Amino acid sequence: MDGPAGAACVDTDADLVRRVAAGDRTALAALYEQHGQAILAQIVLAVGDRTLAEEVLQDTMLALWRSAASFRGEAKVRTWLIAIARRQARDRMRRHRVNTVADDILSGWPAAEPGPEELTLERAEAAVVAEAIAGLSTRYREILGLVYGASLSLAEAAEALQVPLGTVKSRLAGARAALASSLSTKGYTR
Repeated sequence: MDGPAGAACVDTDADLVRRVAAGDRTALAALYEQHGQAILAQIVLAVGDRTLAEEVLQDTMLALWRSAASFRGEAKVRTWLIAIARRQARDRMRRHRVNTVADDILSGWPAAEPGPEELTLERAEAAVVAEAIAGLSTRYREILGLVYGASLSLAEAAEALQVPLGTVKSRLAGARAALASSLSTKGYTR
């Protein structure tokens, strides 16, 4: 695949998947570099816990390594990877029960990360929107994450969710309305 005037050959995502199927670890790393953050963001929206989402992302990349040969190229690679991640998250959530610790036990321990006050002061608008999104149902968080977070088209989101396009459109409209309502009750206007 030589480009015009001797331009360097750049592998497409589908080429990288084929190389992964052949056992090329650098191709796997390239796919992770290209899509890992978007997939992680989608998983966080689905499972609601970053640590668990990181585990699911690892499971997803392992599943990619093992099943790359099954990629038929009928969907974009990112869409295919998000579908794998959704299955991995669903399977992990079935097996995983979150252990919680009472607030009074943790109240004396310093937080390892900046507290909510510091984050809110640094990113007030983002915090309000994130809070509003967190209050939405999983279906609404997921569709917002696919369309806006992962930048999938509505058709690609439908494929990743394995639902009809009309369902994606209605979920997105519902998610937007619910988010707008939540933000307006919090006094947020833009």
